[in-house]
Amino acid sequence: MTLHIKKSKNKLIHSTIIVSSMTMLSRVFGLIRDVVFARFFGVSIIMDAFIVANRIPNMLRRFFAEGAFNQGFIPVIADYKEKHNHAEVKLLVDSVAGTFGLILFIVSLIGVIMAPILVSIVAPGFIMDDGRFDLATLMLRFTFPYLMFISLTAFAGGILNTYGKFSVPAFTPVILNITLILAVIFVAPELTSPGLALAYAVFIAGIIQLIFQLPFLSKINLIPRPRWRIGHEGIRRIGKLMAPAIFGSSVAQINILVSGIIASMLGIGKISLLYYSDRIMELPLSLFGIALATVTMPFLSRQYAQKSMDKFASVIDWSMRLVFLFVVPAAIGIFLLAEPMIAVIYYGGMFDQTNVEMTALSLRAFAIGLIGFSFVKILSPAYFAREDTKTPVKIGLICLSLNLVLGVSFAYYLTQLNFPGAHAGLALAISIAALLNALLLYIGLRKNKILQAGKNWFNFLLKIFIANLAMFFCLSYTQKPLYWWLSLGLSDRLISLLFTIIISMLVYFTVLFLSGIKLDSLRFKSN
Repeated sequence: MTLHIKKSKNKLIHSTIIVSSMTMLSRVFGLIRDVVFARFFGVSIIMDAFIVANRIPNMLRRFFAEGAFNQGFIPVIADYKEKHNHAEVKLLVDSVAGTFGLILFIVSLIGVIMAPILVSIVAPGFIMDDGRFDLATLMLRFTFPYLMFISLTAFAGGILNTYGKFSVPAFTPVILNITLILAVIFVAPELTSPGLALAYAVFIAGIIQLIFQLPFLSKINLIPRPRWRIGHEGIRRIGKLMAPAIFGSSVAQINILVSGIIASMLGIGKISLLYYSDRIMELPLSLFGIALATVTMPFLSRQYAQKSMDKFASVIDWSMRLVFLFVVPAAIGIFLLAEPMIAVIYYGGMFDQTNVEMTALSLRAFAIGLIGFSFVKILSPAYFAREDTKTPVKIGLICLSLNLVLGVSFAYYLTQLNFPGAHAGLALAISIAALLNALLLYIGLRKNKILQAGKNWFNFLLKIFIANLAMFFCLSYTQKPLYWWLSLGLSDRLISLLFTIIISMLVYFTVLFLSGIKLDSLRFKSN
């Protein structure tokens, strides 16, 4: 029994490393993509239009792909894998592929036809604007079908994750980033409307991503043969879990959508500024929060199916410790180094000093909520794995309402003050809502006795606090003004930033070591 537990722990850690590595690769290419966007298009009508055109299918992607669908599909297929033979698992996969695929096709077709209406809803500020509405509408007719391709890709990825093949789904997003980079550099300059190159790239990348995963499904003999079987028992279970999770799993995206609606009315470029800052914030979130959630979701579902609640709780406890260890210092670092990071990543070409300053404002606001975003990612699976989707929905409604009220209030107040960074108020509203979301999810788990007070948590958090405080003073002491960073060449800016980050990390981990934090803190414990 002990040997089995150790193997499970080692496998979970190994899987987390794999997903983190592949996710890191994806984010590196994503960062290169955003650099290319900034240098070629800057803060402009083209970027505003593309972000809106891409945001609509991406929001629905959270419903039909790695959001609600996976939260309904993974617990069911994990249960089938444990309790049924391969033939019954294959029938489930075929039934989901046929039923789910047809629904996606219909939704995608409706999206293409209703593109002007959708743009009007998510970006009302574009309606009377010169150029953004027409461009966003045309782009959306190409980007919306991406929803179908990426949702089927997520379906294939959910199967592979359940069978322990984490690297393939984690690598797949790299394809989209590479396709977009090539489109901007080589295709956009040849078009009379350069922005359309982005829409074409999204469409093509969706097809390639889906095809890429098929050989790996073949190796486990689960290539779908689509069948329309809406009455299949597994389909009904998935639908039952998806219905409330459609909202609950997408609170963050809906919050961003609400903020985008408000941002569209603040003037040209505000949507772009929020995008560039959000992309930087997504890097640590993906490396830790999303990677942990991806790996632990199948494990939690399996433990719940086996009624192993001690193991269930230990995984959540372990995930929370990792968040405190890595995400908190990342948030502090991003807050203090916002301008240097943006200067290194985006500055140049069409992205000027004013863009750096304005993007830094919203990045600092997002950094405040980073720990909240991360905790939502790792605590939500504890509900979905137990097939409890109602509680996250209730919590999500509360947080969405708070984000709406705060977003409108901050934007109005800052606009009245003629403050040029009103968009930062929207980012702050999202962060506050995320922190409340995480807190309420945690309280719910404690209330239902899913989580118990872990061993040595007070001492652990005290040591984390002291280490972060030391890193904070180190970064504050070594901070340089923006004009100093912009006076350097790109290579010197990069070297200086890396040096600053390395020094701060050395201070952080040295203090942790001196305080008694050992590698044992990183290990997955079953009690």
